[in-house]
Amino acid sequence: MSITAAGTDTGTEAVALTKRDFTSDQEVRWCPGCGDYAILAAVQAVIPEFERKPQDVVFVSGIGCSSRFPYYMNTYGFHTIHGRAPAIATGLAVSRPDLDVWVVTGDGDALSIGGNHLIHALRRNVDMTILMFNNQIYGLTKGQYSPTSEAGKVTKSTPFGSVDHPFNPVSVALGAEATFVARTLDVDRPHLTEVLRRAHAHRGTSFVEIYQNCNIFNDNAFLTITSKDTKEDYQIRLKHGEPIRFGPEGSRGVRMGSGGNCEIVSVDDVGVDALLVHDEYADSPGLAFALSRLAHGPSSPTPIGIFREVSRPTYGAGITEQIEQATVAKGEGDLEALLRSADTWTIA
Repeated sequence: MSITAAGTDTGTEAVALTKRDFTSDQEVRWCPGCGDYAILAAVQAVIPEFERKPQDVVFVSGIGCSSRFPYYMNTYGFHTIHGRAPAIATGLAVSRPDLDVWVVTGDGDALSIGGNHLIHALRRNVDMTILMFNNQIYGLTKGQYSPTSEAGKVTKSTPFGSVDHPFNPVSVALGAEATFVARTLDVDRPHLTEVLRRAHAHRGTSFVEIYQNCNIFNDNAFLTITSKDTKEDYQIRLKHGEPIRFGPEGSRGVRMGSGGNCEIVSVDDVGVDALLVHDEYADSPGLAFALSRLAHGPSSPTPIGIFREVSRPTYGAGITEQIEQATVAKGEGDLEALLRSADTWTIA
């Protein structure tokens, strides 16, 4: 059996799928210059590598600019309701484990009204990939502050500056015991693509925060870590098994300071041996959490890459096992008879 570009099973030689096979005929309608275009292009380009037919892939979204995403993928898709995409995707992933399930959401959609759905999907380890576009603003509703906006942010809804303390999405995911947590950038195509590959390969919930520029309502929010003039000083690229270094010629690094907090140091002052060696496979999320707290926003040196990847049974596998055990113990049940029976039941 082989997969053709048309997505049918044949006995002939396989035809490799391409970006075109996963690109819909819908007009892409985001503001010119929006970071969402770069993310869409990266996903459409990398997804053929996963050797899944378009009809075996599903994109689920909530509400927001990012949530237009399913329209532009030539796959199945659900444009659901505000904040509920992880809940819809959970039902889909559990009932159809043969499908490749993706969730596309934004910082407002995922962390405001959708906060509870997000953290419970993460702790359950549902087999799906969550892409959270973080532009630190509400874009679709025209520029109100969001759960990731920095304190003091002046917007239409906070004319005197926000008094809220913002969420750190990576910290939230790690606190919920997510088994795969990463951060990447919309404008760094190689890094974004590699993170997408790793996230998709992980079994369980993969959470990827993508810094995404909203050039209309929050332009240049991530300029210090994306500009070619400053990114060397502000991007801390995490690489498993290597000392955490950044800056010109790796002149700066990260070490574990007092109280379990990470701190930035000069390598010349402390030496390479004093630096923290990144371990993305550590069973405890403590080290990854400490790294996530290193930056208090994208205007200071910020870790990007894979914070954590560990193995844990998935939610769907656990449910399937219970059903199989119940079937063996009790025999096949009659769901139709149960649904059409009386309003009370006797449990044997």
